[in-house]
Amino acid sequence: MKNVVLLTIDTLRADVLGCYGSRLGLSPFIDSLAASGRRFDQVQAVGPYTQASFPGILTSSYYLDHADHGKGKRLSPERLLVSEALRKAGLATAAFHSNPYLCALFGWNRGWDVFYDSMQDQVTDEVPFIQAGAINAKVDGWLASRGSAAGRPFFLWVHYMDMHEPYVPAQKHVDAVDPSVRLSPQEMFGLFKGALLARDVSDPARVELLRKLYLANLRKVDDCVRELFAILDRRGVLRDSAVIITSDHGDEFGEHGGLSHDGKMYEELLRVPLLLLSGPGGAGVCSAPVSGLDIPPTVLDLFGLPAEPKFQGRSLLAGADPARVLFAEAIGKRGRQKETDRPVYACRDGALRVSHRVEGDRWELFDLAADPAERLNLMASSPRAGGMKARLATRLSRQ
Repeated sequence: MKNVVLLTIDTLRADVLGCYGSRLGLSPFIDSLAASGRRFDQVQAVGPYTQASFPGILTSSYYLDHADHGKGKRLSPERLLVSEALRKAGLATAAFHSNPYLCALFGWNRGWDVFYDSMQDQVTDEVPFIQAGAINAKVDGWLASRGSAAGRPFFLWVHYMDMHEPYVPAQKHVDAVDPSVRLSPQEMFGLFKGALLARDVSDPARVELLRKLYLANLRKVDDCVRELFAILDRRGVLRDSAVIITSDHGDEFGEHGGLSHDGKMYEELLRVPLLLLSGPGGAGVCSAPVSGLDIPPTVLDLFGLPAEPKFQGRSLLAGADPARVLFAEAIGKRGRQKETDRPVYACRDGALRVSHRVEGDRWELFDLAADPAERLNLMASSPRAGGMKARLATRLSRQ
């Protein structure tokens, strides 16, 4: 494969996409891509929010692997970005995103020939990020400007923030979800300030309204993904490119007493989509467990490059292991991280997920097959509780 494009869509839950079972019909283009590509059904993010998840997606490592991470914001120099490995191999690298946690100030610009993080651009409180349409235009401009380098293989990372709060979608996208919802941008932003920031789930109707606004953003994002693919096609690179589409984490709408994406280890935050398009293996569905860690090794493999010893994941092209155990870790924060916040860890083995919150020494064990909503804690009753606890203890002992 000549080129690889990685599209990450911030805050995108797997279960809102038609290709992952949703019947809402809000992602027709993404669903059409899934039908012609390879869909991974059991994907676990390595963390429930951006700072905890992206070390997996771009460095194939865990958030708490290094003493500086989890406390500081800068990316540890001990981590190897996939862009660094690719540029060393002679490939062109370009990144276009607007997530402040992934900006150059925090070290995420290493290894990129072109790195746009939007930090110099003006935004508003209601939409505090550069939107996907503008990101697409940046990609289009970069592809058009390559000139004599147009034949050089490239790795392109594109990241959309449009699913993310504060959820202030255009009315046409709200209409696709529920035409009866008529709110001004100011009223939508008021919901964000009055309910979401406070993690106030006391009013179910208000929580449901927030969910609808989130879904309206999905309708917009699906159109933006369609536009990106049209740009790649018009510039003559799509036919020679493998495309990976995934997310860093999901979002909560009261499932476990909160909103947004805090330091919790539940399906609404950890289960993310993952599509591999135009890569070896053709179309189909992989039901074996895979991790966000697997993206950098897969990118190297797609380029025919040797495996990188620092990467902890495994290439998706190598065949998935149905018995694989997946881990996730983060700081158990609520809203903005505080110095006193403590770690939280999770381990998934088959249908079982065990988690440990250091604060309060709290353990939970859920059977995701029998109890997909994760309501019944089996820690005191399951015969496998001891073994699952011991398996996760191998991660806890690192700290």
